[in-house]
Amino acid sequence: MNVTDWLRHARAALEDSGCPDPEIDARYMAEDVLGMTRFDLKFEGDREVGPDQQARLNAMLARRAAGEPVQYILERADFMGLKFHVDRRVLIPRQDTEVLVEHALIALSGMGEADVLDLCTGSGCVGLSLKSLAPLANVTLTDISRDALEVARMNAGLLSVDVDVRHGDLFKAVGRQRFDLIVSNPPYIPHLELSELQREVRHEPTLALDGGRDGLDLYRRIALDAPRHLNSGGSVYLEVGIGEAQAVRALLMEHIDCADSGVIKDLNGIDRVVWARSK
Repeated sequence: MNVTDWLRHARAALEDSGCPDPEIDARYMAEDVLGMTRFDLKFEGDREVGPDQQARLNAMLARRAAGEPVQYILERADFMGLKFHVDRRVLIPRQDTEVLVEHALIALSGMGEADVLDLCTGSGCVGLSLKSLAPLANVTLTDISRDALEVARMNAGLLSVDVDVRHGDLFKAVGRQRFDLIVSNPPYIPHLELSELQREVRHEPTLALDGGRDGLDLYRRIALDAPRHLNSGGSVYLEVGIGEAQAVRALLMEHIDCADSGVIKDLNGIDRVVWARSK
């Protein structure tokens, strides 16, 4: 079997399984196992696939056809132009979350050695991207999951950045420490909607998805405790689920003595990030 034949076989199998992006996922797996670029796959399709390579490719294909996300199969994800290790211990970084990082970077501009807290860090994609792109920032990553923090530490090593990684439930991990910027992409899926999620998402850790009855449990706790951990003039930036922005903004304004606040849309025009700046 040559490369073109395997790609054709993989696309058909993934289409039959209900995979939303069969061509892209087949290509990603082939690039990984065969060490070929997208260009190579297109113009060297007559290259023979060895028996060992074919066995690895077919094992990956079976996992993807069963609904496992391709990022878990390859154990990597791209985010903010950086490469992160991901596996079943953490949520897969998504393009929507880049909006959170981009606007947090704007908030950091001109601050110099700002103290930054990334709550519910998971893979570390938010906090580690901020540290990579704003190296003067002092970044602390926290998560209630020790497994997730192992992945975050791994990614800090892969990116060669120095951050403080702490285990704990939200602000309990940082004692009385205060910050200039608090960012978070907390769990925000309403509990009863978890079973209705796309099959790929259901492979991701429930702890990173379940936001309680209405999806707002973590936002209530963050808003309540944030004032005790914000420096004067400090800001909070939170990713939110569809339809949650105004409720989360109201929570922040209720508990934080705000100088300003707002909502930021993602590339699809959906309210995606809520922010508040203290006086």
